[in-house]
Amino acid sequence: MNQQGDEGADEGESSSSSSPSVQDALANFREQWQRELKISPKKEVPSHSAKSSIDHELSTEDRAKDLFLKGIEYERNGELYDAIKFYKRAVSLVPDIEFRLYESMKPKIKEKVDSSEEKQKIIVDSGDAYDNDEVDVSEDGALVAKLSRIVNRNQWVCFPRFEQSMTHMSALPLEIILYILRWVVSSELDMRSLEMFSRVCRGFFISARDPELWRLACVRVWGVNCGQYEPRYRSWRDMYLKRPRLRFHGCYISKTTYIRQGENSFQDEFYRPWHLVEYFRYIRFFPEGRVLMLTSTDDAQSCVNALKYRNPRNLSVLVGHYRLHDNRVTLVMKKQEIKSNISNNYKKKKREVVHDSGEQTFHLELEIQSFHKKNNWQLPWICYNIFTQYKNGQQATACLNVYNRYPPLRFSRVKSYTQESELPLQ
Repeated sequence: MNQQGDEGADEGESSSSSSPSVQDALANFREQWQRELKISPKKEVPSHSAKSSIDHELSTEDRAKDLFLKGIEYERNGELYDAIKFYKRAVSLVPDIEFRLYESMKPKIKEKVDSSEEKQKIIVDSGDAYDNDEVDVSEDGALVAKLSRIVNRNQWVCFPRFEQSMTHMSALPLEIILYILRWVVSSELDMRSLEMFSRVCRGFFISARDPELWRLACVRVWGVNCGQYEPRYRSWRDMYLKRPRLRFHGCYISKTTYIRQGENSFQDEFYRPWHLVEYFRYIRFFPEGRVLMLTSTDDAQSCVNALKYRNPRNLSVLVGHYRLHDNRVTLVMKKQEIKSNISNNYKKKKREVVHDSGEQTFHLELEIQSFHKKNNWQLPWICYNIFTQYKNGQQATACLNVYNRYPPLRFSRVKSYTQESELPLQ
């Protein structure tokens, strides 16, 4: 009996000794757990009420869309009174339901282009090459063929970069785009705008390389002397860029300076022994063979505007025609006829004796040259003759020496000449 009592006493002592150690372990665990909670960020767990509010919002919007669509059906059937009921109920649930429904039903425009193809860039030219006329770029047949295959595979000339609420240009077929490009080039041969159009995307690049456009441009420049581009050139565009020709979207301008000896008259307060004389000569060519020339000391703005139209109002402008042969151009010009309005007066005035100055015809021959890597940019003088026909039948010819007397004419682009398009390229 004593032995059993001793054993029970020993077990009680061991259990009493083990209970403090367990409590210490639990206390240490609680402290460590609280420290970890303080250090780690708190994650927000969406509550059941928030989820239910989102679901309720979605269901409310869906119900509003259904009501609005029902209102549309009633309106199409002519039942306007019932349609207004559904519209009001939909707006009471979601005030901007009409705009939400429009955005959800808007078609998503996806560009059918591979990611690898998007990274490819067509580099037509660099720098300020468009300050010249058109870009003189060597045409790479492999590049054109590759881009043509891509455009044909996509079956679209271009794709809108952003979503459009209106009809995009990509909806037009290729035939309509090519006809629009004829208006872009126009009868004034604005090939610079065509080259700028080709820089937009690869579809426009291929459209601007249409052989028929460049063939019509070559025929308009050289006429019956156009011929075929083979074998000297690779294409009609290559022929247009490399063959000597004139530029039509601006003027050829030259500045002449010389010294004139002064005359000492009686009591002349402004006498100077020498006078520096400066004047400008402007020549503008039109594709059909018409040419205008103006010699003036006025500012360039007024002189350029005087040459804007084929029938100028300024009587100082010489009007004529030109012919292009290889790298030389021949001009024949006359002064404009002055229409005199003779009024029938009862009192007859004495007729004054008018000096017969004759009718003058100006013959010029110029050479087409490049200037600072700009093709067809300069026109040096070769010869300059003036033929005079008098009323009594006599004729006179003056051959002027152009050597070191007349500086070459250099081209300058005029923006106002190509702002409007009156006729397409034909």
